[in-house]
Amino acid sequence: MTSRRTKPATIRARLHRALDDDLPANSSAVLTRSFLIVLIVLNLVASVAESVPSLHDAYRHAFNVLEAFSFVVFALEYVARVWVAVGSRARLAFVASAQGLVDALVIVTFLLPLLIEVDLRVVLVLRVLRLLKLARYSSGMRSLVEALADERRALLGCLMILACATLVAATAMYIAEGKVQPDKLGTIPEAAWWAIVTLGTIGYGDVIPVTPAGRLVASITIVTGLVMIALPVGIVATAFADVIHRREFIVTWSMVARVPLFADLKAGDIAHIMQLLRAERFDRGEIVARRGEPAHSMYFVASGEVEIDLGPSGGLEPVHLGPGQFFGEIAALKRTRRSATVRAQSRVHLLALDVADLRALMLREPVIARKVLAVARQRTGGDLDNLDGDLIAAELYSDDQSKV
Repeated sequence: MTSRRTKPATIRARLHRALDDDLPANSSAVLTRSFLIVLIVLNLVASVAESVPSLHDAYRHAFNVLEAFSFVVFALEYVARVWVAVGSRARLAFVASAQGLVDALVIVTFLLPLLIEVDLRVVLVLRVLRLLKLARYSSGMRSLVEALADERRALLGCLMILACATLVAATAMYIAEGKVQPDKLGTIPEAAWWAIVTLGTIGYGDVIPVTPAGRLVASITIVTGLVMIALPVGIVATAFADVIHRREFIVTWSMVARVPLFADLKAGDIAHIMQLLRAERFDRGEIVARRGEPAHSMYFVASGEVEIDLGPSGGLEPVHLGPGQFFGEIAALKRTRRSATVRAQSRVHLLALDVADLRALMLREPVIARKVLAVARQRTGGDLDNLDGDLIAAELYSDDQSKV
């Protein structure tokens, strides 16, 4: 009876891990997300290709098969995402969320042509909306959406300023050129087209002022347009950079705070350590640290996976560490040689903390020095001075490391 109860919970947990992009990805999650991304891209490519009459006629059957297959997959994905949400409140929250609404809209794009007769061009436009599903799998797109949401009031203010500038420029051009070019600038609404095109720095050239007063108005409008374009661009760029920095800060903070050497430090002390971190990147197969080399820093895994091989003398099987885990912390306190070879198993982004930087911080902050030394001696049984290397079994197989 217990196994029957736990089996659905296990399946739900696995599905949740495979579908939730905020959780660390295991092999099944990577395959699931990669498959969905490829299917979305195929749908977009097919929508573009189907707009070509010759391709539409030649590959109509293939397009229909892809459409039916995609409908089944996306419908099952939507049902699975609703099911993995525990409780009716969580399920309603997902259905009403932006991502839930996008998933529902995508399913509607499949069903709408079957329920009512719709022009092919309308169908293709609806299919292109499936591009919105990619936002779930792109951290950059999610960050941009978050930046736009954070600055929505400022952007709305820019839009209002643009509307006012358009009205003023259109009115001024109507007064200056309305009688000279009545077919193009004879009314304020007609002049508004010229104003919005000029303020947008596009300048189609279909309406050109011919009087000195009109040229003066056009010159002022062009300069104003440069300011109007720079204002929202600067707001969005700054907000986007802030979102990226905030996410990196949270990830880095959580990694540093998990290290036993720093777990009991105050927020200000951890902030000092974060300022000393530097980013390093290694491609698959590259050596991060080699056995026998001088140990000069400890590492935090920001993304990717590394393999730590202690060798025959270590008496342990190779260990794989992923995002949020760390290694080489004893090197931060004792100048010694690497006792293991660390190799990147995929493209890896690491945060390195040099021995010299930590020692300088400990000299500047005696409180940090006392706490760091106390934790290190506790983990090594008080025998910190007699260690032969920088990596020890307790460091890789402790509860803090979540052994892989």
